[in-house]
Amino acid sequence: MDHLADIRKYTSSVDEKAVQGLAKTYALVMSKADTRYVAASDPEEVKRVVENFCKKKLGRKESDAVLAGIVQAQCEKMKADRTKSRITVYYLIAEHFKALSMFHPK
Repeated sequence: MDHLADIRKYTSSVDEKAVQGLAKTYALVMSKADTRYVAASDPEEVKRVVENFCKKKLGRKESDAVLAGIVQAQCEKMKADRTKSRITVYYLIAEHFKALSMFHPK
């Protein structure tokens, strides 16, 4: 999958280093069909993204409701796309929090 092309559909400027870092970090997740996409309509999936990405990876301290709203807002941008790539969703969330540099290769 071309992550850069997918992300460009939803944001004006793409941080290519961050995309490379996300792709490397989540290579295993993206290799499995059942975890490659975010099921935005599934509350359990949104909760998983809040816990595992927003809180654990990004270190966010906002309430679950606030974080879930941010996750939903990013998925809403992608609503025309039936398959929401996890890399794209994570990129948009990290971009929202101005945390893309966390994924730059060291």
